Amino acid sequence: MPVDPPVSPSHKRLYLFDIDGTLITSGGAGETSYREAVGHFCGSLAPLEGINFAGNTDTGLARSVLTAAGMEPTQENIMALHDTYLEILIQRLHQHQGSILPGIIQLLDRLKESSECILALLTGNLAAGAELKLTHYGVWHYFDFGAYADDHHERNRLGPVAASRALEAHGEEFTPDRIYVIGDTPRDIECGKAFGAKTVAVATGKYSREELAKHAPDFLFDDFSDPESVLTAIAPTQD
Repeated sequence: MPVDPPVSPSHKRLYLFDIDGTLITSGGAGETSYREAVGHFCGSLAPLEGINFAGNTDTGLARSVLTAAGMEPTQENIMALHDTYLEILIQRLHQHQGSILPGIIQLLDRLKESSECILALLTGNLAAGAELKLTHYGVWHYFDFGAYADDHHERNRLGPVAASRALEAHGEEFTPDRIYVIGDTPRDIECGKAFGAKTVAVATGKYSREELAKHAPDFLFDDFSDPESVLTAIAPTQD
């Protein structure tokens, strides 16, 4: 009987990028907009006391803030708070001095030009907020799809969502060893480890290299200003 030829293993890899502190800095536009929205919606900034924005999700923030304000974190209240936030963010993006972080364009260009690399987002931003920010900085078009705060308020639940969307979009099931979660906070590292993905940490956000190293990412960079060294570490090679 004829024997089917062996199926060559796929070299394709899925790269899931965080946004704030990884791809761009909004110059504080995002956090300032959220604080302003909370002040408007809750009548006070007190509910934000002790809340860490870095690596959190917008829906997770909303649930915490509303609870602290003595308001029910219903879907209706969460959506109303987010609508206020997005309206403010549209204006704030033009008022703050943000930027694309070092080496990002070169890195995205190199990954995008390879048929072996799929680029997507894994972010605590709302989908609409992610689009606003990345469109403002001219990098939204690099990403085929994403997993967002709309999908779940717990960041650690977003990895499987992104993997599922990769299957829908590309007809390929990416095993965790071929998925890279790229971010600037310990929560990004934790999120990647939660579903067995490779973790790539970059110290361009609020956390230093030393702080990120304590969480044992698979790869750790000061920044992406040398895209070639990043590609050497994480880009696929042909057998």
